Amino acid sequence: MAELEQNPGDKRRAYSGPAFFSHGFRPFFFSAALFAGLAIPLWMAAFTHGYRIGADGDALGWHAHEMIFGYVGAVVTGFIMTAIPNWTGRLPVMDTPLALLFVLWLAGRVVMFIGGNAAVIAVVDCLFLFAVMGLAWREVIAGQNWRNIPICALITLFAVSNLIWHAEPALNLPYQAGQRLALALITILMMLIGGRIIPSFTTNWMKKQGMLPLPISFNLFDKMTLLISALVMTCWIMAPTFIVTGWGFLIIAALHLVRLVRWCGWAVARDPLVLVLHIAYIWIPASFGMIGLAILRPDILTAAHALHALTTGAIGQLTMAVMTRASLGHCGRELRAGTGTVVIYLLIFIGALLRIILPFGDMGYALAMSIAGMVWASGFLLFAILYGPMLFAPRR
Repeated sequence: MAELEQNPGDKRRAYSGPAFFSHGFRPFFFSAALFAGLAIPLWMAAFTHGYRIGADGDALGWHAHEMIFGYVGAVVTGFIMTAIPNWTGRLPVMDTPLALLFVLWLAGRVVMFIGGNAAVIAVVDCLFLFAVMGLAWREVIAGQNWRNIPICALITLFAVSNLIWHAEPALNLPYQAGQRLALALITILMMLIGGRIIPSFTTNWMKKQGMLPLPISFNLFDKMTLLISALVMTCWIMAPTFIVTGWGFLIIAALHLVRLVRWCGWAVARDPLVLVLHIAYIWIPASFGMIGLAILRPDILTAAHALHALTTGAIGQLTMAVMTRASLGHCGRELRAGTGTVVIYLLIFIGALLRIILPFGDMGYALAMSIAGMVWASGFLLFAILYGPMLFAPRR
């Protein structure tokens, strides 16, 4: 991820087309944020008023699928298409191939919204992530960048999880197996990438300030934490209510909290662009603890509450932290979080927090979720408004 801030201009062929399709982060970061900002209010309207949207009119299924494979799928693609050229030294995917990839993503969103024949929907929707998978493997193998093979493997499994989602009814697969697999893969990707960029960016900032001690770099503790986390989430995919799974989540919550403390987040309080990465990562042990509690004591906490700590909190905050930093760096802007960017971070954090705590209050459930959803979505719409002009314009 640190490579996202490098300038790959010396590796690029002459390009005179639209700036929007000159690099993968441009169309996918902008569209992901705009999509999230619009899809959440649409989902809240469907939930509140009973509108039928998506395949078979299943608004809840549409909401869950589209935020995972629509929103996160776009962010992951923007990240991969931006990072791979720096990993491999090869030219980035741009111009017509990038535009066609974007069209595949857009086609998936259209068919998932309007519904129709289940097989047609599945084929059109799954094409996008399998195309991303193919491009990732092609570039990494051609560039002999074996270090990032695990990233390609995660993207492959992510594409497969979408296929499993569509195949569940026909094959009588376990309920929401595809959803849990996808969320587990996204979480592992966040833990893996977060373990690279958070201590790295924090170390760089602290060195400039002459601060000690520096964050502890990726070591055996991190490897063991990731391995145990992967095992626990594998149990969650197969046995989501098993008591061992619940205790496993509590254990990895503690491990990731220790991991975060080792990165010295308190030292970067004056730089929101770095601090937000630490705040985003806090949501991971918090969500793990909540998922574990929901399994062990469902009378205290529901699975839906716990899951939204992971989705709106960890995924929402960390993906936005990546999008803002990468957009600033690659568009030739100063790596500094202005007032607007700080407001984006606050809206997403507050929206995620409200999504968890408001339903426990006296107001109606629909109203509580609507308030939380609108605050959260506002952060993504603000990103589209503030960052859109630079994403459509040539690099400075």
